[in-house]
Amino acid sequence: MKRLWQSLRRMFSPDREEDLPPEAVQQLRTAFQARYHSFKLLLTANNKALEIMTDIQHALEGTEPFGMAFVRSKCTAVSVNVFRMIQHLDELAPGRYPELIDRFKAIQGLVNEALAQKRRETGEDLILPLSATDSANSDQVGGKMAHLAELNRCLGIPVPEGFTITASAFDRFLTHGDLQEEIDRRIQAAQTDHIDELYSLSAALQQLIIRSPLPEELEHAIVSAYHELEKQIRPGVRVSLRSSALGEDAAGRAFAGQFRSELNVSPENIVQAYKEVVAAKYDLPAITYRFSRGIPDEEVAMCVGCMVMIDAVAGGVMYSRNPLHLHDRSITINSVWGLPKAVVDGSMEPDVIVVSRDEPFTIIRKEIKTKQIQFLCYPEEGVRREELDAEKAKTQSITDEQALKLAAMAVRLDEYYGGPQDIEWALDSRGKIYILQCRHLQQWAEPEHVSEHEREEEPPAPVLAVGMTTGSPGVGSGPVFVVRHDSDKLMFPDGSVLVTAQARPRWAPLLSRAAAVITEVGGVAGHLANVAREFGVPALFGIEHAPDLFQNGQVVTVDADGLRVYEGRAEALIGEERRKKNLMEGSPVHAILSGAATHIVPLHLLDPDSPSFHPKNCESLHDITRFIHEKSVHEMFNFGKEHRFSERSSKQIFYKVPMQWWIINLDDGFGKDVQGKFVRLEDIVSIPMLAIWEGVIAIPWQGPPPVDTRGLMSILVQATTNPHLDPSMKSDYAQRNYFMVSKNFCSLQSRFGFHFSTIEALVGDRAMENYISFNFKGGAADHRRRINRAVLVAGILEKYGFRAEVKEDNVSARLEGEPEEFMKSRLKILGFLMIHTRQLDMVMNNGGAIELHMQKLIEQIESLVGSEEAAK
Repeated sequence: MKRLWQSLRRMFSPDREEDLPPEAVQQLRTAFQARYHSFKLLLTANNKALEIMTDIQHALEGTEPFGMAFVRSKCTAVSVNVFRMIQHLDELAPGRYPELIDRFKAIQGLVNEALAQKRRETGEDLILPLSATDSANSDQVGGKMAHLAELNRCLGIPVPEGFTITASAFDRFLTHGDLQEEIDRRIQAAQTDHIDELYSLSAALQQLIIRSPLPEELEHAIVSAYHELEKQIRPGVRVSLRSSALGEDAAGRAFAGQFRSELNVSPENIVQAYKEVVAAKYDLPAITYRFSRGIPDEEVAMCVGCMVMIDAVAGGVMYSRNPLHLHDRSITINSVWGLPKAVVDGSMEPDVIVVSRDEPFTIIRKEIKTKQIQFLCYPEEGVRREELDAEKAKTQSITDEQALKLAAMAVRLDEYYGGPQDIEWALDSRGKIYILQCRHLQQWAEPEHVSEHEREEEPPAPVLAVGMTTGSPGVGSGPVFVVRHDSDKLMFPDGSVLVTAQARPRWAPLLSRAAAVITEVGGVAGHLANVAREFGVPALFGIEHAPDLFQNGQVVTVDADGLRVYEGRAEALIGEERRKKNLMEGSPVHAILSGAATHIVPLHLLDPDSPSFHPKNCESLHDITRFIHEKSVHEMFNFGKEHRFSERSSKQIFYKVPMQWWIINLDDGFGKDVQGKFVRLEDIVSIPMLAIWEGVIAIPWQGPPPVDTRGLMSILVQATTNPHLDPSMKSDYAQRNYFMVSKNFCSLQSRFGFHFSTIEALVGDRAMENYISFNFKGGAADHRRRINRAVLVAGILEKYGFRAEVKEDNVSARLEGEPEEFMKSRLKILGFLMIHTRQLDMVMNNGGAIELHMQKLIEQIESLVGSEEAAK
């Protein structure tokens, strides 16, 4: 019995270790600061890596465009941050995880392989005549020229004579004088999501190309090809140079109006015109189009078609089926006097002639517009704009017979290509029809909106304007932004309604950011309408004085199907807004990022307690971050377990509590320098320590519970048989309560009588870094009662969000990744439990006792942190 009382007395006497010398304490602080610095850098890199992984996932799942610059920068940045994590973990635990770097290198190799783009096959021909072109060499001449050659040879449909300056010629030009390297450098340096930077980049790249000389052999090949064309046609024949970029006119990627055509070019200016068309690859509409559609710059080689210029008396665009109605198979012909330029650039409303599809072809409907101008070829070179007299302006630009011939051509092309076609045509002075372009036409399903009758009876909002033509179907709402000049594009706000005078292709860069489009002049056949349909942006044309009718910032609803503009947000129609299209999905850039992401984003290492939680099983960069984060916390929190110190090498907390607590400031845990042996609570700024302390002192401990005879006997047995309780021996079970702190870090080692607790915590305003680790073991009662108390503690912790595990009489629990206030509330709970569960093992004799005491402790916890907060 004497030994028992001596042991119990020792439980409440401070352990008298020798003081650590001052230099040892300083070494302790220095060691912690170095480790803590590495740990914080590791967590910063971890958070950055996870943010980038989230960016990658959002890019793949969202509707916002991204380019190869985004893909490369994100993949590079995530790799850099994961590598930094490996380095910082090695600083925390030198040489302990050598396999990590090998797995990192292997995974990084797979990412690089996914990012590597296959080089295009480059042929030898710099020039290919149209007569020697077919679909088999479309990768050298582009789809536009391949289609023209094919329909001429296979269907006998007239196309202008000419030749193509090939993709090989383009490559030869851009590799000459390292031009491509300079272009790549400038693109990589630009912020592609800022339109002002794109505007500057566009101008700079175009000037760079225009001012660069052609390789001598390429210039000779172009001139020689033109001379051959002269022999076939006539000396000095004028030509048009049109883009035929690889991928242009492909299904779903029309590039409508995004490149340049040079019309009525003289032989002296062919070389310069070629450079102008090549430079148009970097025109602002083309750059933004590729960016929005996920097309890498490297994929688009600018082939250029050089064809005899047709000095058209009439021209336009026809659709082999209605682009706005999926089941309408009628042919729509858009026609103007002179060159078809006025139709494709949306500068004038054309005549519209609708022809039935079935033979004999018949005209269903005609809309003859007043066409005030026409574009004609100058006798020498170039194109002129000419005003029409009043009589001709109102006259039908093609005859009914010519319209029926055009319809027959449209049906043949539709049947040959197996789908609806968008066809540009020209009529020469002899009445011969030439096809200038033929590409896939995207159709829309009929809108499932309320009927026109219902709209008229119950308008959903005040009607501000009525349009004439649906350029692109759908409903869109937002604040108006009037665009009159190119400079206005730089200020266009996301989600605005674009209002402008003419439906020009140069406004296409704004479509990826626009809620809808309103124009005064424009037609369904124009390039802007094409791109609007491709992007799924509602467009309404033919509203008189549109730029003056609406004010910037005025909220409107554009019902392109009902040809109405309503005031404000017409909620009855807003539900009919089409979901914004993910134009990136299925694109080359999307596919490249998706391939790289399979080695970056997935997480396979989930359970840190599993034997498979090992570097060799890391299959992604996310796995590596998960492994490193888990191990870094373990290595950091081992610091408190690996270093001991006595109370006289620290400062005692000056506070009215029956226990004695000592604290050592490892870094910035005190708000000011503290002299002497004591520190006041108001001088401590450690966030996790103060939260623990609040739980410790919140509810006074009422002392040990009443103990039955069997419980007391178990304590006596423990006391007389446990060598750690011998007062002549140094004991881990003496009353020692030590904090090691910094502002955001705390390591607490607490010994109350027979039980031992540790709390390690990192808590700050960055939720992803926050972490709590808790261990509780020991007791004075028999083995079964100690286990029961461990079960009680674990049950309470699990109720409040901890992951807890019981092994014998030991409880291990942790919580991570929660906001600061939540973590502080849980530290309060731990401080409370550490005090109020001591000596409970003596009464843990059955399940009923566990339930009774658990309920009592929960009631006290809820009074401490609040029932609503506790339930979160």
